[in-house]
Amino acid sequence: MKRINLAATALIAGLTLSGAALAQDLPVVSGTVEKVDTAQGKITIDHGPIKNLDMDAMTMVFRAQDPALLKGVKAGDKVQFTADRVNGQISVTSIKKGS
Repeated sequence: MKRINLAATALIAGLTLSGAALAQDLPVVSGTVEKVDTAQGKITIDHGPIKNLDMDAMTMVFRAQDPALLKGVKAGDKVQFTADRVNGQISVTSIKKGS
C-alpha cells in the first residue's frame, strides 16, 4: 500500500511540475481590463494576439483558472497575462498589472 501511495505522490508531483513548466512557456499578452465578474470567476480583456490559442487581437471574456487571480484587478487596469485552454475553456492562467 505504501508503494502505491509513494508512486502516486511521485506521479502527481511530476504532473504538477510539468504543468508549471508549460505555464511558463505561454506567451505573455498585453491588454486592458474591461470588466471583472468575481462572482462568476470571469474577466473581460481587450487584448493583443494570443499566439498559443491562434487568436487575433479582440475583446473577450475569459474564465479565471483560479478566482484569486481576479483580486486587485479592476476595469481600466493595463495588464500582462497568459491564457490557455483549461478543461475545454479559454482561461486566464496568470495576470499582473502593468503595461
